[in-house]
Amino acid sequence: MPLRICFVASEVTPLAKTGGLADVAGALVKSLHALGHDVRLFMPLYRQVNRRALRLWPVEFLRDVTLRLGNHTLRYSVQTCQLPGSGAMIYLIDAPALFERDALYGNAPDEHLRFLLLTHAALQCCQRMGFAPQVFHCNDWHTGLGPLLLRTMYRWDKLFEHTRSLLSIHNIAYQGPFDARVLPETGLAELTSLLDAGELARGRVNPLREGIRHADHISTVSPTYAREIQTPQYGYGLDGDLRARGDAITGILNGVDYAEWDPRHDRFLPKRYNASRLSVKAELKREFMQRNGLGGAASRERIPLLGMVSRLAAQKGFDLLIDALPLLLQEHEFHCAMLGSGEARYERFFTQLARRYPARVAFRQGYSEEQAHWIEAASDLFLMPSLYEPCGLNQMYSLRYGTIPIVRRTGGLADSVQHFDPVSREGTGVVFNDYDAGGVRWGVGTAIQWYRNKALWRQLMKNAMAQDFSWEHQVEEYVALYERLVEGAGESDR
Repeated sequence: MPLRICFVASEVTPLAKTGGLADVAGALVKSLHALGHDVRLFMPLYRQVNRRALRLWPVEFLRDVTLRLGNHTLRYSVQTCQLPGSGAMIYLIDAPALFERDALYGNAPDEHLRFLLLTHAALQCCQRMGFAPQVFHCNDWHTGLGPLLLRTMYRWDKLFEHTRSLLSIHNIAYQGPFDARVLPETGLAELTSLLDAGELARGRVNPLREGIRHADHISTVSPTYAREIQTPQYGYGLDGDLRARGDAITGILNGVDYAEWDPRHDRFLPKRYNASRLSVKAELKREFMQRNGLGGAASRERIPLLGMVSRLAAQKGFDLLIDALPLLLQEHEFHCAMLGSGEARYERFFTQLARRYPARVAFRQGYSEEQAHWIEAASDLFLMPSLYEPCGLNQMYSLRYGTIPIVRRTGGLADSVQHFDPVSREGTGVVFNDYDAGGVRWGVGTAIQWYRNKALWRQLMKNAMAQDFSWEHQVEEYVALYERLVEGAGESDR
């Protein structure tokens, strides 16, 4: 039976993106709609949204809607269009004073109000549409206060009588705390008794903590991450709240949009390939290396190319690479292609490494969708030594491209990559346990050793390319979770 879902996210691919949340929101909503569910997606109308390309049109009965939050009166309108590549409707909250800014997120004093407006607007739009969602699906801290609002300020409306709330955590490190002194301007002052007393004692409100405490159910983006965030090491101070929720936490691995990430029809590549045409991958590698000045005299040899595409942040394990990569380049013959930007210290490291080894290391600062696809297709190895990784997508992209992932056993990396056994010839990549430079060196060294055996490597590539992490499979787990929530609408996990 089709479900009614109100889905709220601060970013959605391809309209606006800074990270994995956007990819999940766009792909999951598209897949839910394809299955026949009535899913309505709400996000801000940022300056960065390409309005002409989307052919937006205003929703007449959602013009100049008023929202009072304490002493503040906020106004917004709604514009709508179909989510590109889908018939699902996306409703964009048009509030220029809050969303017409240079970046999607910032440190402005009204950051909390921006996303409170988004959350309220989604619920108000449901009211004006007469849309009674069975599931109110909130994502990350931006909409973390949604479950509490649903239980309190909107409880009077019979429209939401059977609505169940789901909070998805895409990265628990980002929690959106704001100063408790501004509670009167949020409309939450009357709900103080329901807010976490410990946070209030520290003078702040933590939206993600409130979401964990008040949502009917919590999901996160991989089974291993769902377990990890319930420990002090990975919970970022919220592990106790999560443990208190018991069975009301579910980990569902993200899916991959193979319409975009598949070497059989990759629009960025001049040639396409599959597991039966691996010679094309070798041709792409040669062209990529020539374009990027890699190889030189050493290009006559069968030497692996190690790729990386990442935000340059401590979470991604780049502290380890500062120690490990120079030693690896001394110990083994391989080339390295890196694409990314972020913290200045990591940008400096890769810039200096490329200058030191100009024929072996290529570093492109910033982001290029085309370059990202080329690195996935041309590389033999793909390195992800993350400190933590809620899900990760590049390791799953790499598998489809026959580019063997080298990952640390954490979060979604542990759930999507199986360590290869050269004896049984089962497995899909290299998985190391310890978060240290030695672990990275062992992982890369092991992969290079296997690469020297052509028959072994070809089997490993075929194993990798046979994996299927499509949303067509992963969406079924969300539907099953929604159905469990709807069936228990008269109960509560809280």
